[in-house]
Amino acid sequence: MNAAPNRPEDLVRALRAAGIRDERLLEAVRTTPRSGFVPAGQVAAAYRDVPVPIGEGQVTTQPSLSAMMIESLELGGSEHVLEVGTGLGFQTALLARLAADVVSIEMRPGIAERARTDLAGQGVHNVELRVGDGSGGVPDRAPYDAVVVSAAFPEVPAPLVAQVRPGGRLVQPIGSGGHEQVVCFVRTASGLEQWRYLTAACFVRLRGQYGFTQDEADLP
Repeated sequence: MNAAPNRPEDLVRALRAAGIRDERLLEAVRTTPRSGFVPAGQVAAAYRDVPVPIGEGQVTTQPSLSAMMIESLELGGSEHVLEVGTGLGFQTALLARLAADVVSIEMRPGIAERARTDLAGQGVHNVELRVGDGSGGVPDRAPYDAVVVSAAFPEVPAPLVAQVRPGGRLVQPIGSGGHEQVVCFVRTASGLEQWRYLTAACFVRLRGQYGFTQDEADLP
């Protein structure tokens, strides 16, 4: 009987099986212990390719899906990145290891504080973590070379479009929540253009001024 996945290499193997080929990304997964970014009661599931609950009704993005989104950005190491939806910081840490710096915004203060602690505990210091409405991005730190949105909305909110540098990329699940198409866009002179369809997936709804209202976000 095979042992349960319990180390970063097990997760790397799962990501390779899911089609991830970016060796810099795989090395980032190998050297970023996911067990440091999940609640204590979920450590046993940290190196399985599954989402885990993190409290306040939220779950992490499945690692292979997060890796697919990151891989589509084709980060080379010099990029200024915006992440909408910090969670407990595992995806944030991967982005930070692959880019020059990351601005990450999380709506829930309690989750943001835990992410801040987790990132510091793993020695990740090139992240500026904000608490606020991610649907409007972080305009005072724009423009960004790459943007990753970890929540669903039927279109890319206009403020996020405006904050992508020409030639930059944005990846977001497009849909109303629960049945999305994850798409990577490129910013052109005329706005965003779809560059690559990645996969179908299920995400929580993007809540905020340029997303769903609280009541809409809570609908089944």
